[in-house]
Amino acid sequence: MAIAYTREYDQILDDLSRALTTVPRFYEAFEMETDDWEGLSKDEREICIRTLADDLFYVLGTESSTDVGLGNAVYDPGHAVIKITANEQLVHVISLRE
Repeated sequence: MAIAYTREYDQILDDLSRALTTVPRFYEAFEMETDDWEGLSKDEREICIRTLADDLFYVLGTESSTDVGLGNAVYDPGHAVIKITANEQLVHVISLRE
């Protein structure tokens, strides 16, 4: 299974990156503790988040869902979206189509 998309890949990664930053302890995907994450510079954090977004896109091309920190991510091919659940009240829906 691969993710089908028509939007610019960079735009999708931008949206995924923004969504991931709202997920509590998302940095645990890098096996980092809070102190480790907070010790990174802004540029280092942005690189890590972008890398996580790219990795997540790849994972969702092989698995329909995965945990991210205390949230999760789901690929919904029927609606051409990726859903990032940060908590019960906050779900980001990232469109894969223009």
